[in-house]
Amino acid sequence: MVLISVNRYSSAENSTGLCQASNLKVVDFSYNFFTGTVPKCLRYLPSTSFQGNCLQNKESRQRSAAQCSSYSGPKPVRNHPPFHPKHPAAEAVSSKEHQGKSKPAWLLVLEIVTGTMVGAIFVVFLVTALQRWNARSAIIMPWKKSSSQKENVPVYIDSGMLKDVVKFNRQELEVACEDFSNIIGSSPDSLVYKGNMKGGSEIAVISLCIKEENWSGYLELYFQREVADLARLNHENTGKLLGYCKESTPFTRMLVFEYASNGTLNEHLHYGEECQLSWTRRMRIVIGIARGLKYLHTELDPPFTISELTSSAVYLTDDFSPKLVDFESWKSILSRSEKNAGSIGGQGAICVLPNSMEARHLDIRGNVYAFGVLLLEIISGRPPYCKDKVSLVDWANDLLEVPDAMSYLVDPEVKNFRQEELKAICEAVKLCIHPDATKRPSMRELCTLLESKIDTSVSFDFKATSLAWAELALSS
Repeated sequence: MVLISVNRYSSAENSTGLCQASNLKVVDFSYNFFTGTVPKCLRYLPSTSFQGNCLQNKESRQRSAAQCSSYSGPKPVRNHPPFHPKHPAAEAVSSKEHQGKSKPAWLLVLEIVTGTMVGAIFVVFLVTALQRWNARSAIIMPWKKSSSQKENVPVYIDSGMLKDVVKFNRQELEVACEDFSNIIGSSPDSLVYKGNMKGGSEIAVISLCIKEENWSGYLELYFQREVADLARLNHENTGKLLGYCKESTPFTRMLVFEYASNGTLNEHLHYGEECQLSWTRRMRIVIGIARGLKYLHTELDPPFTISELTSSAVYLTDDFSPKLVDFESWKSILSRSEKNAGSIGGQGAICVLPNSMEARHLDIRGNVYAFGVLLLEIISGRPPYCKDKVSLVDWANDLLEVPDAMSYLVDPEVKNFRQEELKAICEAVKLCIHPDATKRPSMRELCTLLESKIDTSVSFDFKATSLAWAELALSS
């Protein structure tokens, strides 16, 4: 049933609506709720066509006034043709029906907010994916924690960290090191083997002494970071890392270095024939160590420091050229792991980014102090601690302050030395062991000081010893 005011057609009865249908003969508008009057253009139709409405037409039977006044809205039309769609009443009815079917405002707001959030998430995901594509990929590697810990911890390790480092297999190292029987050094934490590769090159292999059940995710993390850090070193006065070995069966963690065939400086100073270390040779060793430390401290980013800078960390080649080797890094790995295990364990995971090496530069001042002690050890031939437990620094302090007493610092095995060079060494020592670490010089400054005062040629020794020709041949 549709309520339409019929008299609204009167203003355009000759041009719009049903008035245009000149051939219209039969129309049934009965039993609706039409109001007003029948348009003149439709009065030719039978009155029965308009019965049952609310029209002002007395010729046809209409609804009572009570029925018309109680009508509150349109009712279904039974088999009656619709009015022209441009009719204002039809537009009103269509508008009301559309409003009735429209969504609630809160639902519309919810859809808008949800769509915005989904779009934002998609954009973030796309940007993140592009960044990860451009960056180095990373993998999650669960490693066994020590027996005192209960769960596995995911350790995030950069998959490209060791991509440029040679990986050796255990079998080839075992053959090179004569079934790991050729031991040239040992400590509670590691063993050092000497080996010969098939190509003829000599190697030094350092193997960590630890059981698989005690190997943790933290140790694996530090091991890989240490390998990557050592692989950066490329200087004539630093040991060259050739590669590493990492296997599960049997459990193996090893570092492979280029071998320095003349042993350690410690062996020559305290256990070998000290006469081999003439003053000029010792000065060459001093300059070589200084240059190596300058490279590590000032020419690498981030800087690199030797974990324990002692005469045992200085390896000598056939011509007594020094090479700094950080074999004691294993102790550093273990100590840092134990130190950080609690705090890292609380976080549940470690994120390792491509350039996030351990902050070795924090110990640069410590390396400078150790270099000063090493200088004293080289010129005096005394160990850092004597049998009576007196430190080398305490023994030398008084002699360093008196120029005329400096000669007592020199190893009695050294028959000839240059006073000017000794003064330069003593000056460098005093700067290195300054109690205030902030006042200690950099290795660049120390290297400049020593190189300006020390002559590393063999001309001095040539005048003093009949064996100088041999040293000249070695240095050529």
